[in-house]
Amino acid sequence: MNHSINIAAKRSGLTAHVIRIWEKRYSAVAPSRTDSNRRQYSDEEIDRLVLLKQATDAGYKISQLAPLTTENLTDLLAKEGTATSQQSPASSTADRADLDRGHDFIERSITAIKNLEARDLEECLTQAALSLGHQGMICQVVAPLAVEMGALWRQGTITAAHEHFASAIIRVFLTNISKPFAIPDSAPRIVVATPAGQLHELGAIIAAASCASAGWKVTYLGTNLPAAEIAGACIQNQSRAVALSIVFPEDDPDLTHEIERLREFLPNNVNIMAGGRAAPAYQTVLDRIGCTVCSNMADFTKHLDSLRTPNSSH
Repeated sequence: MNHSINIAAKRSGLTAHVIRIWEKRYSAVAPSRTDSNRRQYSDEEIDRLVLLKQATDAGYKISQLAPLTTENLTDLLAKEGTATSQQSPASSTADRADLDRGHDFIERSITAIKNLEARDLEECLTQAALSLGHQGMICQVVAPLAVEMGALWRQGTITAAHEHFASAIIRVFLTNISKPFAIPDSAPRIVVATPAGQLHELGAIIAAASCASAGWKVTYLGTNLPAAEIAGACIQNQSRAVALSIVFPEDDPDLTHEIERLREFLPNNVNIMAGGRAAPAYQTVLDRIGCTVCSNMADFTKHLDSLRTPNSSH
């Protein structure tokens, strides 16, 4: 069976962006392509990605590892004593079934988005929530869907209109599905937004829904907000944290200054989190202000849980 890049990323622990770079620059893997030129990875290629990640985590450079065969990689890790298994952590039958179901929902969602079929997209999201649960739907369908939409937009396969169409529907859907959560006034508060110059909304929408699912009272501000506006909302609501979505572009010099100003405006006890495809491009300034960069939704929800304790050291 062949799998999408989102499934390959989930099973390997890598990001889709890293997998693409390793393929393009180093020919580390050679996925097949569909008629629409989308990558498809076999189980063997995903196992190879798992080994490559283990080896890079052990300190090897991908440029050294890419020419090696999978057998050579296995031997190398065995000698290092770092190999855990050639199968990914999510390789159990049940986990693979969940991932495959998520992949099916993503495929159906993309078709609906390309055709601008609102009812089909809403129905697909509803079925995903029923099948996978609220958080499973966010982590296994909506979040990977956002990544895939970004890739399709950069390739020119979909337009900004398609992205705005999908974002509007997903926003309403996630808002409605989150309403049943009875969140008390005593719950910790968080502000979710994208900083100035960041116009892509879907990542922030997903983060807001995930926060609500985890029991936080969310103040969602939307896109393209100056640091002073974000900080002002945070102070007014006595929020414990701020979550930023940073998707595109990856080389905005003004964003560095905005991030620094946000830290200056916020009280010292307010935690800043950031995520999104472009967040690693601003790692230096994010580290400088003590921001926690979350590479995926699992990291994000784990960090949210750690912040719920009032005396958290974060």
